[in-house]
Amino acid sequence: MSGTSSAYPTSGAPVEFDRLPPRWEPTPVRPRLPIGVAVVSVLIALLGLGMLLAGLLFLLSQFLGPVVPTSLEFFQSIDLYGAGILAVVGALFLAIATALWRQETWALWTTIVLVFATTAYLFFTGSITVLFLLLVVLFVYLLAVRRYFY
Repeated sequence: MSGTSSAYPTSGAPVEFDRLPPRWEPTPVRPRLPIGVAVVSVLIALLGLGMLLAGLLFLLSQFLGPVVPTSLEFFQSIDLYGAGILAVVGALFLAIATALWRQETWALWTTIVLVFATTAYLFFTGSITVLFLLLVVLFVYLLAVRRYFY
């Protein structure tokens, strides 16, 4: 049994193909959103929306007068600066909630810092309640799911 193997057919010309298979390119792997992060994101968005609406309704009632009834105001005893700050903080909470939903790392670390600061405040004021325990669990959970963010 004798024979040779080469890339050339018996005529000596190289083999040509009509088409090549498509070039393989790796697709970026996007980790799935953990359900706890989704719940936290929705809760932060609802809080931010409420704060934004409260601040804007107070500002509108102050500047437009009778167009916006005072019964729609959430807080009756704040001033213009407080309402402005409330609206800005509400908009920031909405931005953080949106970034958490999109799994952005800066939003995760911002949320971790806010949860830690709130937990520390409750600890040092002696308010160790169910809210304190929930915040501790949330803090540990957010640290555990940090690998899902990019």
